[in-house]
Amino acid sequence: MSEEINENEHEEELTNQNEELESPQEETITKVTGMYKEWFLDYASYVILERAVPSLEDGLKPVQRRIMHSMKDLDDGRYNKVANIVGHTMQYHPHGDASIADAMVQIGQKELLIDMQGNWGNILTGDRAAASRYIEARLSKFALDVVFNPKTTDWKMSYDGRRKEPIDLPVKFPLLLAQGAEGIAVGLSTKILPHNFIELIDASIKYLKGRSFKIVPDFLTGGIADFTNYKDGKRGGKVRVRAKIAQLDKKTLVITEIPFGTTTTSLIESIIKANEKGKIKIKKIEDNTAAEVEILVHLPPNVSPDKSIDALYAFTNCESSISPLACTIENNKPVFVGVSEMLKHSTDLTVELLKKELEIQLNELEEQWHFSSLERIFIENRIYRDIEEEETWEGVIEAIDKGLKPHIKHLKRAITVEDITRLTEIRIKKISKFDIDKAKQFIEGLEDKIAVVKGHLANLIEYAVDYFKRLKETYGKGKERKTEIRIFDDIVASKVAMNNAKLYVNRAEGFIGTSLKRDEFVTDCSDIDDIIIFRKDGVMSVTKVDAKTFVGKDILHVAVFKKKDKRTVYNFMYRDGARGPSYMKRFNVTSVTRDKEYDLTNGSKGSIVHYFSANPNGEAEVVTINLRSVGSVKKLKWDIDFADLAVKGRAVRGNRITKYSIKSVDFKSEGVSTLKPRKIWFDDAVQRLNVDDRGELLGEFKAEDKLLIITQSGKAKAVKPDLAMHFDDDMIVLEKWKPNKPISAIYYDGEKERYYVKRFLIETTDKEEEFISDHPKSQLEIVATDYRPVAEVIYSKRSLENEEVNFEEFIAVKGIKAQGNQLTTEKVKQVNLLESLPFEEEVEETTEEIEVVDEEVIEEKLIDIPVVEKPVLEDADKEDKKQALLKKAIQKKKENTDDDTQQKLF
Repeated sequence: MSEEINENEHEEELTNQNEELESPQEETITKVTGMYKEWFLDYASYVILERAVPSLEDGLKPVQRRIMHSMKDLDDGRYNKVANIVGHTMQYHPHGDASIADAMVQIGQKELLIDMQGNWGNILTGDRAAASRYIEARLSKFALDVVFNPKTTDWKMSYDGRRKEPIDLPVKFPLLLAQGAEGIAVGLSTKILPHNFIELIDASIKYLKGRSFKIVPDFLTGGIADFTNYKDGKRGGKVRVRAKIAQLDKKTLVITEIPFGTTTTSLIESIIKANEKGKIKIKKIEDNTAAEVEILVHLPPNVSPDKSIDALYAFTNCESSISPLACTIENNKPVFVGVSEMLKHSTDLTVELLKKELEIQLNELEEQWHFSSLERIFIENRIYRDIEEEETWEGVIEAIDKGLKPHIKHLKRAITVEDITRLTEIRIKKISKFDIDKAKQFIEGLEDKIAVVKGHLANLIEYAVDYFKRLKETYGKGKERKTEIRIFDDIVASKVAMNNAKLYVNRAEGFIGTSLKRDEFVTDCSDIDDIIIFRKDGVMSVTKVDAKTFVGKDILHVAVFKKKDKRTVYNFMYRDGARGPSYMKRFNVTSVTRDKEYDLTNGSKGSIVHYFSANPNGEAEVVTINLRSVGSVKKLKWDIDFADLAVKGRAVRGNRITKYSIKSVDFKSEGVSTLKPRKIWFDDAVQRLNVDDRGELLGEFKAEDKLLIITQSGKAKAVKPDLAMHFDDDMIVLEKWKPNKPISAIYYDGEKERYYVKRFLIETTDKEEEFISDHPKSQLEIVATDYRPVAEVIYSKRSLENEEVNFEEFIAVKGIKAQGNQLTTEKVKQVNLLESLPFEEEVEETTEEIEVVDEEVIEEKLIDIPVVEKPVLEDADKEDKKQALLKKAIQKKKENTDDDTQQKLF
């Protein structure tokens, strides 16, 4: 950047300002011109081009390029003090030593270009490197192999004009994508995420072969990442990264890998802050991180580990989002390109550099062949004797030229004065010991090398592919992918927030809140929860939890509202208006507008609720209706089963109970769930259960059904399915549990060094139990959950034939803690599970279920059409109505009642 001031413009501006001061009567506007107009653009260009943004050609920022060039200057194979390297770099980089040292530490921590010695800091913990006078460095073998070649480097003068420095280093590798880059300039920024070394090479090979490829980032910190919206690293893309969290035991979680962009220190601080705010509940944290991450999160009693893992992702830095922005410098201009284009450009550049190197090598070999041939002619034909009589230099040159002419027809270029001059510099010692046979062999060797180089040039793409394969084979060890690729499920914060508040209600006065500690306690809740309220006048509303909120007098029900909850069913009876008929309905509430009141009655003034219940799994109770003794009504009491009603939307009017005045509605008996069993799937990509038809169908689950989970470590449990459950990495069986179906297993007992067979049933649910011995060498070989499994045993001795084991005949069903029967005394090579024997499972006889609408959601605008009062369900089909009318006629005749008498609902 030119920092010179245009003195003429500056003086002219000052003169104008002085003239304005002399004549204060005239109001004028002083324009900012000169250096003030130009300097900002110059400064912005300088920051963009010379500081913050890397070059597309070699993937380095100027300070990084100068560090690498300085290290090459000083390279003698031994370590150099970083302070010395920094001082040498200052000859090329016109800035302070601190910025150079920091940049060098950042390069070193990427573990690719610099071979480090000493304390270079820790990217896991965030610890800084030691002072530059204490640590040492040298170029890595990889850097020496792919980054430098003075013969293919374009040079420019350094800032003070004393030395030459490279414009771009001839890097033959997608270095920018391997290391990543981040920088903030003036008006733009860049954030290129690091990618995997081996995957970049594989992608380059695919590109050279004309095949499609896709690359996604890989981070040295490991962790888990979702690259669904990566968008090739372009603007607008997003990468979600998570820590790797596992359950060590029922009260302890362990974090073994952290997300990119965080450290163990920042991660722990975010967990402590979330705990202080009550978002999560933890007992204490231990940081045992050394070479690998190990953060132990101890949980208090009665806190779910599964829910705690989700809460850590939702409220701490255990999950974060990264927005990539691929901006680089090309032809002295910032450009925005995707990572695929960067890789293509780098691969094309590598091919060009390889071509240049081959052409230079070919030229050098041909020059060597040319001079070796001249030298042979010169000595073999004793042309050096022709110069003995010459007295001038011109005569010497002319004599040698004349002597060579009869022998140079096979040469590939003309002889120059420089060639003849080199011949005159041959020593007498070399001429006297000249061996013609060795000279011929040497020239033939050069010809072979020339042929090889020409072959490489003729098949340049194949040569480049072999080059990348060599890089992978030589330097790829230990550079396997560290970040696990996974598709994340969205975590709803309100579902995993720990209860950090207590909700109270004053039903008569109509207040709810967390500060009403003298009033009725409702439930534990989170400070981000929504609360649903039902009042005696039939009005429902949802509001945010707060210290104290007025929601209306005569509150019937208060609870934490769960959005999209189709399992909670509300049973509702109300009187329409002051003297109108009474109705009943069943509905669920999946979504509402916060702080808006919804009238669940027919909207008439004076409406009142007779009966209300909230059932978390769609239960339908039986209630008793008590009428007031008025007029000719003879049947004053009868029972109604809510199971006769379908679940509809909250806005429907409902089914009429009676036109007479109801005295009271009394609870009689509990009912069963009328909702259909839930189909549950397991999505292996995210390792989660779901009800959205994603992954493998596990079955239809009623309220009492459970999941069977078996792990490779020899543990089994039967638990209620929960969509928030987490599963261990070594899980090998996940299916719907059938209590009477035995589990069969063959395992190796490490203590007795024998194989055992066992069959057992899980007797205690919701508790994980080990079914093999806890010896460190004990190992589960196979496990089967079929009724009649069969296994094949392959012995180590070739003389022994393979044996089939029928579990059903081999051993009876015993307890889960039983050791089982010994399989064999011989050494076993392998155990395989074969196809099970046929078995017909008994079909359970089930009573006819009432047909219900499966969690149907009706729009708020839909309301029932008024009908003449009949003791028939309004949602029944035609056939049901005929049967209901027939039953009504028989009942009338039997009881001899008039047409207005209320009948029991069927």
